[in-house]
Amino acid sequence: MQDAERFRGLVDLDPEEIHRARTKDAALSLIIAKAEAKQIFVSQSQNLYMPQRLVGVKFSGMTIKDAKIPFVFLAGGDEDEHGEPAGRRVFTLTLMLTLVARGIFAPVNYDGTSTGPSPGYDYDLVAEILMPAADLTREHAESLGMIQATADRYKVTPSAVVVRAMRLGLLERDAALTHLNALREEFAQRKESQPRPAKPINAVRKYNGTEYSRRMLAAVDMGKLSTADFCRVVCLNKLKPPQIADFRAALG
Repeated sequence: MQDAERFRGLVDLDPEEIHRARTKDAALSLIIAKAEAKQIFVSQSQNLYMPQRLVGVKFSGMTIKDAKIPFVFLAGGDEDEHGEPAGRRVFTLTLMLTLVARGIFAPVNYDGTSTGPSPGYDYDLVAEILMPAADLTREHAESLGMIQATADRYKVTPSAVVVRAMRLGLLERDAALTHLNALREEFAQRKESQPRPAKPINAVRKYNGTEYSRRMLAAVDMGKLSTADFCRVVCLNKLKPPQIADFRAALG
């Protein structure tokens, strides 16, 4: 698919570089860094650290138009992807970046487990970017264990691999549905653990985005923005001036 190759070039996105990422979270951070290097800023949902609250909603995110620096907001609402939020976000973020590249700015709601009729160009494009048909065909991912291993390699969810393999004709629809049901059951049987509360510095960093935060700190350094205003306007009063040094260090 030529469009997939063209997009990889636009964002400097090397599939092998994604595969080499240690974890799916690391792959997500890599894609964000690539996007921000191309002047597309990324904000990640952080409840309690942003003005809006996303609770009990089905919302993947949105692309926001700007003449110089378009924004992507990556939501963290009710993500039903069998306990794989990082893998889901890798796919969703890539989807939203392709929309920005095509000049499409709108809310996005992506269901990575749908086995219905063809989901259309957007899904096919992102699936080819992250799981090239030629590569996935060689994986022979038919058993659930092989599917999970393939998902770890491609840094997506196992359900995304199942759906992609089905749409490529590598899995029969009945087999795909069996695997998706097994993934749901496996997730349901896991003992739910409460996530640890985010550290304020990390939560603000993720919501603001790394590159935006760096540029606002540069404004502080140049005397264009006071530390008090930085904490009030940029950090929404979630950080205090004595924490700015640690916040700067967290940006890397």
